[in-house]
Amino acid sequence: MNSLFTKIRDKHALWYKGIIFLFCVCLCAYLLPKHNYQQTKAIHEGDVWLNEDVIASFDFLIKKTDNELNAEEQQKQDAKLYFTKTTPNTADLINEFAQDASIKVQEKLKHTLDSIYTIGLYYQLTGTPAHSDSIYLVDENEVSLISFAKLIQEDALEAILKNSLSDNILLQKLIVSLPSNIEYREDFNKEISVTKNNESNIYKSKINKGDILIHKNDVINSEQSNIIENYNAELLEQEEQSSNLTIWIGKFLACLLILGIMMLFLAFFRKSIFSQNSHVTFIYLIIVLLVLASHTVCLYNPLYIYAVPFCLVPILVRIFFDSRTSLFSFLIIILLCAFFTNDKFEFVFIQLIAGIGTIFSVADMGKRSKLLVSAFLTLIFYTISFTTYHLVKDTTMAIQNITNYIPFVISAVCVLFAFPLIFLFEKLFGFISDFTLLELCDLNSPLLRQLSQKVPGTFQHSLQVANLAEEACYKIGGNALLVRTGAMYHDIGKIVNPRFFTENQVGEVSPHEDLSSQESAKIIIDHVIHGIEIAKANKLPETIIDFIRTHHGTTTTRFFLHNYKKEHEGEIINEDLFRYPGPIPFSRETAILMMADGVEAASRSIKKYDAIAIDDLVDRIINHQINENQFINADITFRDINQIKKIFKKRLMNIYHVRIEYPR
Repeated sequence: MNSLFTKIRDKHALWYKGIIFLFCVCLCAYLLPKHNYQQTKAIHEGDVWLNEDVIASFDFLIKKTDNELNAEEQQKQDAKLYFTKTTPNTADLINEFAQDASIKVQEKLKHTLDSIYTIGLYYQLTGTPAHSDSIYLVDENEVSLISFAKLIQEDALEAILKNSLSDNILLQKLIVSLPSNIEYREDFNKEISVTKNNESNIYKSKINKGDILIHKNDVINSEQSNIIENYNAELLEQEEQSSNLTIWIGKFLACLLILGIMMLFLAFFRKSIFSQNSHVTFIYLIIVLLVLASHTVCLYNPLYIYAVPFCLVPILVRIFFDSRTSLFSFLIIILLCAFFTNDKFEFVFIQLIAGIGTIFSVADMGKRSKLLVSAFLTLIFYTISFTTYHLVKDTTMAIQNITNYIPFVISAVCVLFAFPLIFLFEKLFGFISDFTLLELCDLNSPLLRQLSQKVPGTFQHSLQVANLAEEACYKIGGNALLVRTGAMYHDIGKIVNPRFFTENQVGEVSPHEDLSSQESAKIIIDHVIHGIEIAKANKLPETIIDFIRTHHGTTTTRFFLHNYKKEHEGEIINEDLFRYPGPIPFSRETAILMMADGVEAASRSIKKYDAIAIDDLVDRIINHQINENQFINADITFRDINQIKKIFKKRLMNIYHVRIEYPR
């Protein structure tokens, strides 16, 4: 158990990277679209479909639109009900009601009843449904549409009978008992009620699998818009109801492969980045944020996927790392986010052109105005690549539609948000950007101004070291601005005891004459400790403080150690009392600074400045540092060191105006 815990503890950095990697894979797989319904989600009537034909991948029904359903509902409410008309035997009615009346009264009554039943007599009965002003009247085998107001009802019946009869008793009997010959037929109207309540009536047509829903270059009409709306709804419903394991496996494997390639790139070709957990976390955080932004945008309007600021990626990564890492990170993000688009080739083509152009525009971030230029160039590259693509596809309507360029403008404007994001990531991950380095290099910054005023000799030494280190870094490769900034601050600890350092001494009197070798060595060594304390008090970045820690590595104060050995001959000497605390340089830049500092300081003690003396000095100082194993942790080769030696020799000859001796 203890051995397992020890293994986990020893490999904690790899375990951390593995957890970050798997988390990002799972999150990106979850965010990737399961179906393509998002790609046609934003289609509206009047739009031009510039992509390939949309083909139905399954059978589905087309629902009626709300307007169509409302119209049908209104039509049903206004539907004409069916009534039947019969012709009663008026002779039987007379025998029943007016048997005792005179022949003349009976004849007149028969004539009146025949007229009433010819028109139609109707009594409104309880339970009869409401009807419109017109009804369908079935008379034998004929159906006619008549106005309901033309029928004789109870109030009209009484008026007609009063005009024909003077016998009030007979009149009242007829009004109460005379039967109606218009009858509501429930069986005829039953079919209407069934149709009205039938749910299947919400569908109007069916689309079969393989049918083309939209052709390329179609101008979307209302019918096509309704079809796509139903198609998307069916796709979404299938996604919610199904747990299609194969799709999830595919999405997981896609993210595993793409993000795995990013991790392998860092492990094999960017070991300095891979070794830092914060660096790996930053890169994968950028990837996840862009995938999340693409997912969010596509939920609302997939056509605005181009508004996502993908070109921020090469800028942010380039600011903190290098151009190749920024390009590779950008490619990984584009591959992942292509899953959100319908025409994936168009997306990759346009984004690659714009992204690579952005990387070129930020190759040298010496000024903040470069970001404004980058934003403008990003818009230009987007516009040119979009126009080129649609010229090739012969879809000129897309080029002419000005609204297609709005997402590009939004994306280009978002590039300007690099300013606050750079500051934010510097604070979150402890990074340092070129902008910050330029501010720190300003000779009017408080700490450098204090250095120049209190210890001008050390300030001049720092300037010369910065010039040497910067030129060497340009030659062999590295962050020249970083090494220059580190050189400017590497000796700020000498502010505490400036007179104990040679470059700040006036005259030939040295305060070390009154101290023992051990005390003098401690004062000299403490300038590293004081420098770290001053740097932290002034909130300098850790990256700059590393130059203060490592510029002497674990070497010794050789002069005072030599004097101490002479004073204590034959004694066992603890050399650690004369040794700097370290650590030794761990990067190319810190190694270069150690060489430049040692060579520049030693060059001040040369009695005769000539090519031979300078050549011997540079070789002796740097070879001693190599023999002390000061560069074993730095990413630097012997070839690099030989080039650095040549640069230092040439630079020192220029500083001290040494002529190269020509052979006679």
